[in-house]
Amino acid sequence: MASVPAANSKAGFLARESTIAGPGYNRWWVVPAALAIHLCIGMAYGFSVFWLPMTKLVATADPAVCSNLSFMAALTTTSCNWTVPQVTHIFETFIAMLGISAALWGGWLEHAGPRKAGFIAALCWGGGLVIGGIGVSMHQLWLVYLGCGVLGGVGQGLGYITPVSTLIKWFPDRRGMATGFAIMGYGGGAMIGAPLAVALMKHFSIDGGTGVASTLMAMGVIYLLVMSAGAFGFRVAPVGWKPAGWAPKAADESSMITKRHVHLNRAWKTPQFWLVWGVLFLNVTAGIAVISMASPMLQDVFGGKLAGLTEAAADLTPAQKAAVVAAAAGLVGLISLFNSLGRLFWASLSDKIGRKNTYYTFFILGIVVYCLLPTWGHMGAAGLFVISICVILSMYGGGFATVPAYLADLFGTQMVGAIHGRLLTAWSAAGIFGPFLIAAIREGQLAAGVAKNLVYDRTLYIMAGLLFVGLICNALVKPVKESAFMTDEELARERSLQHDTGGSAGAETAARGNFGVAGAIFWLAVGVPFLIGLYIALAKAAALF
Repeated sequence: MASVPAANSKAGFLARESTIAGPGYNRWWVVPAALAIHLCIGMAYGFSVFWLPMTKLVATADPAVCSNLSFMAALTTTSCNWTVPQVTHIFETFIAMLGISAALWGGWLEHAGPRKAGFIAALCWGGGLVIGGIGVSMHQLWLVYLGCGVLGGVGQGLGYITPVSTLIKWFPDRRGMATGFAIMGYGGGAMIGAPLAVALMKHFSIDGGTGVASTLMAMGVIYLLVMSAGAFGFRVAPVGWKPAGWAPKAADESSMITKRHVHLNRAWKTPQFWLVWGVLFLNVTAGIAVISMASPMLQDVFGGKLAGLTEAAADLTPAQKAAVVAAAAGLVGLISLFNSLGRLFWASLSDKIGRKNTYYTFFILGIVVYCLLPTWGHMGAAGLFVISICVILSMYGGGFATVPAYLADLFGTQMVGAIHGRLLTAWSAAGIFGPFLIAAIREGQLAAGVAKNLVYDRTLYIMAGLLFVGLICNALVKPVKESAFMTDEELARERSLQHDTGGSAGAETAARGNFGVAGAIFWLAVGVPFLIGLYIALAKAAALF
């Protein structure tokens, strides 16, 4: 790594001023540092591999005694197995904590810098998994919630927003692509983490048991080390830094890209913030609906047709049922793939066509595709159904990756990480509202006697309606009013809190180093695991074809 300026030599290793880049640094080195963190916390999407093993921890459990166990009793029981609904609350907890912690500590992160925040995220996510593993070994569900859910959720929140403002400042010429790279890692984390968890559980269960506890603790240690390496690899750009030969475009009054900056305390009070909040909330609600029901929906709608039969509802042999389940698992693999790669594709495209036009595309195309899904089901067109699901999931991931650049365009880059943290409460809200809405509609349809292969039609049309509301929210987004921007004095004070007091003195010479061997090593360190996960996802998806 490049040396830091001598003026920072007295600062602590984790301090932001110790991470200001020297002349030998290359901005492309910061991307794998960001990916290292996001690929680890992205295991959140793969946590479902633990649910069933977690329900089989007590071999001597008496079903008659445990059948009516209350939730509060389940928190401390050592004699009864947990149920799937009880353990899936872990996912809901850390997604909720992700949004809460990002909102609470986003402002602190801007002042503390990415190295300190990233390292604390590593301690929380890695340490949370270790504590969760201890909770599993003791069969104490409350401790699993505390470790994986609460503490791990704080690590999720800090780890998610840590790279954002750093990358945006390093790539003013390609904001969407830069954040797309990092947030792609979150979408792809399950492609690496889920197979790793399955392999570790198999290894640790050789002598009996499920291997869940040891797997959680082992993965906690691995993630702690990898995320710490990513955090220590961060460098921040000096104030005024820009790529050699690049100059920002001249902005007019109607431009959606500002050259000024809005403070966090004002940003969240603007109508633009809440309109973008609505845009993200509605896009995520619709997308998470598909994620939560994709596998059962494919099996319910097409049934035996996935095993090569002519009738969806035909009685299936065990082999045919296995083929249907394998096809549904293949769809889950494709979802992970498109969720991840869609983040880089759409965010990069937004650099060309603009953030607002990118969200117009999400909503208009999404409305069309959601309305077509029931038609594909009635026609028995499983291939078109799968393709449509993949398009939806690419836009779901693309929405996450594009929104940081959208915020930077509207509010400037000075506090975009903190503003993004506040906005992620939309994800937490959608993560609770979306699955609840889908489950309630599905149960209502089944109770009304609707056939299983038709039970999702109304749900999909409702999702299209939500996207239409999102389209309106996006259309209403306008440039921020002049009164919201920081004055020169306010901006100088904010930069002093970040220890960015050197002005442009070091900006002309900073980060002019070559990519070199170091860059190749950094990229291979994150690229090889990602490609292995990609191969596994494609191998699973092959069962669909």
